[in-house]
Amino acid sequence: MPVKNVTITLDEETAAWARVHAAEQDMSLSRFVGEMLRRQMRESREYQEAMQRFLSSKLVIHLQPGERVPTREEIHDRAALRKQRTGTS
Repeated sequence: MPVKNVTITLDEETAAWARVHAAEQDMSLSRFVGEMLRRQMRESREYQEAMQRFLSSKLVIHLQPGERVPTREEIHDRAALRKQRTGTS
């Protein structure tokens, strides 16, 4: 893959951190930053693809025989949820 030289500006603390971590991995600072950006780009793309797959899939609700889907009001009834958590009636 062809490479492109770029100039970046970092504050002293960030630059020092990057230099140390690059050295620990026996890399140049340029290669270290490039790999960090490539990894971030890949993870972002994978997340977007996974989210798109999830959002485009049909919702499947698994119910036991005789069980019904709760209503919106039941789902958002905070007082009832608190009672369930504490075991009070």
